[in-house]
Amino acid sequence: QVELVESGGGLVQPGDSLRLSCTVSRNIIRLCTFAWYRQTPGKQRELVAAEIAEKSPNYADSVKGRFAILRENAENTVYLQMNDLRPEDTALYYCNARGIFTELDIWGQGTQVTVSS
Repeated sequence: QVELVESGGGLVQPGDSLRLSCTVSRNIIRLCTFAWYRQTPGKQRELVAAEIAEKSPNYADSVKGRFAILRENAENTVYLQMNDLRPEDTALYYCNARGIFTELDIWGQGTQVTVSS
């Protein structure tokens, strides 16, 4: 069974940076594309950043130029580098993995990011 384990969330101040990690429990990272979503209470989960096979990543307009989705295959880990954080970035962040050649579609447990002064 494949699992995603997220980490790196926390409480930061506006303007700070944070890097979220999403580690895959099995060595299948090369067989998947990954995305980060976020959700706040009472709202739908929204896409933050997504890898697209053989293309540049896709980012929500609200995070373009501030966030980056990165991967380190040797570590079975995908990152969300978040810079210049704003209070409106406060949310529960989820990692999602989808199989490139399979119907795999799995989610992590979520990691909380709070941006407040």
